[in-house]
Amino acid sequence: MPETPSTTDLHRYRGVLDRALDALQSLQREDGHFCGELEGDSILQSEYLLMKFILGHERQPMTDGSDGWETLGKIARYLRSQQRADGGWGQYPGSGIDLSATVKAYFALKLMGDSPQAEHMQKARDVIVALGGAENCNSFTNFYLACLGQISFNAVPAIPPEIVFLPRWFYFHLSKVSAWTRTMILPLSLVVTLRPMRKLPPELGIDELYVDRKLRHRLVNRTGAPKAWAAFFLTIDRLLKLAHKLGGTPIRRMAIRQAEQWILDRAGQDGDSATAGLGAIFPPMVYLQIAFHALGYERDHPVIRRAERELVEFFIEEDGAIRIQPCFSPVWDTGIALYALADCGFTIDQEPAAAAAAWLRTKECRHIGDWKDNLRGPARVGGWFFEYHNAWYPDVDDTAMVAMALKRTGGAENDAAARRGVEWMLAMQNDDGGWAAFDRTSHRQILEYIPFADHNAMQDPSCPDITGRVLECLSWHGYTIDREPVRKAVEYIKSCQEQEGCFFGRWGVNYIYGTWQAVIGPIRCGVSRDEKWIQKAGEWVKSIQKEDGSFGESANSYEDPSLKGRGNSTASQTAWAAMILQEVFGPDDPDLARAIEWLASTQLDEADASDPVRNPDGDPAGSWSETEFTGTGFPRVFYLRYHLYRLYLPIMAIGRYLAAQEHEVTAETSIEQVQLST
Repeated sequence: MPETPSTTDLHRYRGVLDRALDALQSLQREDGHFCGELEGDSILQSEYLLMKFILGHERQPMTDGSDGWETLGKIARYLRSQQRADGGWGQYPGSGIDLSATVKAYFALKLMGDSPQAEHMQKARDVIVALGGAENCNSFTNFYLACLGQISFNAVPAIPPEIVFLPRWFYFHLSKVSAWTRTMILPLSLVVTLRPMRKLPPELGIDELYVDRKLRHRLVNRTGAPKAWAAFFLTIDRLLKLAHKLGGTPIRRMAIRQAEQWILDRAGQDGDSATAGLGAIFPPMVYLQIAFHALGYERDHPVIRRAERELVEFFIEEDGAIRIQPCFSPVWDTGIALYALADCGFTIDQEPAAAAAAWLRTKECRHIGDWKDNLRGPARVGGWFFEYHNAWYPDVDDTAMVAMALKRTGGAENDAAARRGVEWMLAMQNDDGGWAAFDRTSHRQILEYIPFADHNAMQDPSCPDITGRVLECLSWHGYTIDREPVRKAVEYIKSCQEQEGCFFGRWGVNYIYGTWQAVIGPIRCGVSRDEKWIQKAGEWVKSIQKEDGSFGESANSYEDPSLKGRGNSTASQTAWAAMILQEVFGPDDPDLARAIEWLASTQLDEADASDPVRNPDGDPAGSWSETEFTGTGFPRVFYLRYHLYRLYLPIMAIGRYLAAQEHEVTAETSIEQVQLST
């Protein structure tokens, strides 16, 4: 039965929303943008420490002149705090033990002086051995271990720099892999070709972590490839390493120079601004330093000094410990915050929305990057990237979010910028009807079998969550199901529906996120909410709602699909689910009312905000507490906690709910007035 909220409830929810809006606006920067902390896992700390030892910089001053060893000690302190009770390190709270992360953490702490006999080190060692030993680490961990002399470079996948000269029609070409893989491949190619290796004293090594000493120095294909493909690529790898022993191809030196230039071109495209490094994300920014060290760059070279400074920008120091962010998320955070403000009625006439929109316009991408390689026809410049600066790599997800936020905010400049973003996105639609994150691509399964594809993100295929967001954006620009791009996109989304009715979430945890994105866009474009597949998605959402009205899902559902929609309750996931319920079943749905009530009852008040147990992150009153990771980097490999998700997503859900309820009240009042006058 539909449930109409009482006037008292609506008044209370309006108060909840007002307090949340106050909290959000308190976090807006002077120039109008928002940027919350972006939290990753322990590998950010351990890989930074290992990089410093590879470079031999562990006791050298930082770029600002501060004591380098002291800084690394603060990073190690935070790394120790991330160790779990079982002795290992994981990808997120509640995850299983991550072997590679645990090996890197143990090695980094040992290099920092932690005794192997210390209790925490013994526990970590026992876990590693129980999981089969360090010889089972993934390929990206083995790059670090080889550079520190713990394994042979024969155990690391060969990546010849000559790949920069492969013709575009070739099955394996840089344009055929994901943008993030592209920025990692060439630096790693230089590393495995030049083979920089720091010899450590035996007492600093990690022999004790290996079970099979022979397997330790051999390459194993851990991508899950069929036996025939695994054997094929391992044979190719052996041939490439044989060619390496013979000096490589006749064009090897030229290939090294070309790879170096490719990296340089993409590592400084934004002038001297900080955080504009290669890919503007942690992994390639680390690999660049190791690769250029191998090329002979001195530490005082401008490129190296800038690379160091950009990584330090990711540091957050608190209570004598330093944690490292994988990158910054200002465009993403500002786009979602502005969209949430629009759901609450803000337009260009209100300063918070006007300032956010003005800042976003300054971040519009006008550079033709790698994305042009797969387009049919002329390149259409436009779009937005995720970080402060990343002109080579705008992405579809950010562009969709920003373009619809600007459109809804109003104003000629916002409208024009949003329209350019839409034109760029339409050019990026894949042949299957969907959209990927960074490129117009098609899936090539064989690429997933290459030995260094074990980061589970070799490619960037279409996914239903991004496709649904694009459709939501297009709906604000007048696109409907009658348009060919929309029809193709809807058919693609329908083809991705799971048996239960939900959708996989590539960029958020997980099926709640995927379903949120997959159904709202099509409905906004004119697909009837009464269609069977839409109703099935809505019924799945109802089936996972908890008795108290909330929703939650752990990233464990990526490992075990039977856990779809199951996990600790979170504000962000409850907000996603509430928006699905409203879109599918309307604003009077009783389960929607239960979700909104849960959000209202769990909002932080002044007393909560000052309680470190209730509010461990120190959020302002009006926000929500959420320690779970609900963002996804690479499924099954790397996850994220966006610290603003717990604020602007509930604002979005409650804002939509109140707007619909108040619209109904206004409509009913108008009808009564007409009846009375008649």
